[in-house]
Amino acid sequence: MTESQAAAGSVLARRRFLAPLALAQFICSFAGSNMNVMINDITDDLDTTVQGVQAAITLFLLIMAILMIPCSKLTDRWGRKRCFTAGLVLYGIGALLSAVSPGLGVLILGNSVFEGVGTALLIPPAYILTTLRFTDLTSRARAFGVISGMGGIGAAAGPLIGGLITTAITWRAAFIFQALVVALIVLLSRRVSDPIPPDPTRPFDAFGAFLSAVGMFFVVFGILQADTNAVLMAALMAAGAAFLLWFFLYIRARERAGKEPLLSTRLFKNRTSNLGLVTQNIQWLLLMGVSFTVSVFLQTVRGYNAIQTGVIFTAATLGVLASSLAAERLAKRRAQRTLIMVGFVVTGVGIVLLLALVGASSRVVAFTPGLLLIGLGLGVMLTPSVNLVQSSFPEQQQGEISGLSRSISNLGSSFGTAIAGTILVSDLASGDSTYVVAMIVLAVLALVGLAAAFGLPGRPDPERQPEPIPAPVTG
Repeated sequence: MTESQAAAGSVLARRRFLAPLALAQFICSFAGSNMNVMINDITDDLDTTVQGVQAAITLFLLIMAILMIPCSKLTDRWGRKRCFTAGLVLYGIGALLSAVSPGLGVLILGNSVFEGVGTALLIPPAYILTTLRFTDLTSRARAFGVISGMGGIGAAAGPLIGGLITTAITWRAAFIFQALVVALIVLLSRRVSDPIPPDPTRPFDAFGAFLSAVGMFFVVFGILQADTNAVLMAALMAAGAAFLLWFFLYIRARERAGKEPLLSTRLFKNRTSNLGLVTQNIQWLLLMGVSFTVSVFLQTVRGYNAIQTGVIFTAATLGVLASSLAAERLAKRRAQRTLIMVGFVVTGVGIVLLLALVGASSRVVAFTPGLLLIGLGLGVMLTPSVNLVQSSFPEQQQGEISGLSRSISNLGSSFGTAIAGTILVSDLASGDSTYVVAMIVLAVLALVGLAAAFGLPGRPDPERQPEPIPAPVTG
């Protein structure tokens, strides 16, 4: 075999390895945003409200967030490939259940619970397997670019594809589409192997998982009460903060006792990773917050149908696609910190344009420039943020950091839908006013993300490998 043939075979093998993992990230991100354009159809068909559909979307994102860390730890016990497959099966069952749901309760069971748990099981293995397969910084950055880019495309294209399917057939067919994609991923993933055997004796911190899940649930659920009961909102958020504090004290005590906690506190001693996690959280908050806010506003205030709303998001989809395709070239020319900062600036300008043009024109074209810039900005920075975080830790900590990274990102998605969505639906009858307030909040959060990116280090030394974190004594 010649060198060129060997190189071609290597490239083909990499593509076969990445295809199911990237497609899995695509469909999970797609599921988080495609329901946004179905809100009117679902509320009419299931006799529910906008708030009910918002709760289903937010709960889906929240379940992903609160289970991502526990599920990432389970990959060590059960195996990464096995968790990936199990997640796909649960996701597929949830999609089919959602497609035949007679009411909001069954839709929440299928979409929010089954699909949420399935996603939490399958996403961490995708990133862990990629990290283990691609050991050098350049190839790993390229692989993360493919997977993260597909995630951004899935989230941005969700409204467009969902709108097309809903208008042409029915909103239920969108869930059939998800089930078919999952079946394709199962077929493509047959050649993906786990390079590290599972360790069934690896301890699992169940109580830590409980504390972290309850804490995050109360915080996000509290945000959803902002437009109905301020006292209940404060009580739920205080309870959530208390559980999260208990979680931190618990895992710290468990570490000091020499036992393996759900999440090592040492992970938070890496400044680069901490800032990278903040940027990840805000990126997904902005993406899902803008998607939900614009979609609901167009349908409930402007009276657009699913396909009209979806077509408007073509601009964001094209923006994410263009910047994701250029991610590898940009990474070679610019520091990751620079790309993240530019991404937040471009996204912020896009949000300002959405604010400025909403009152100037009722035509579809008024939303195109802003959504295009938001897509470009988010596509530029999604990959650098992931790569910064994952590459800050050695192989031994990839399970933990992958779960934490995905949890933080999905928590950002939950916050985006909960915060911006709650502001918007608090008074839809007021027309543009709540839309403007929601977008201003998102613009301020974009500035927070920019500030976090400013604190990131410049171009890191590719030859420098992170120091391993000492493994605790299991017990």
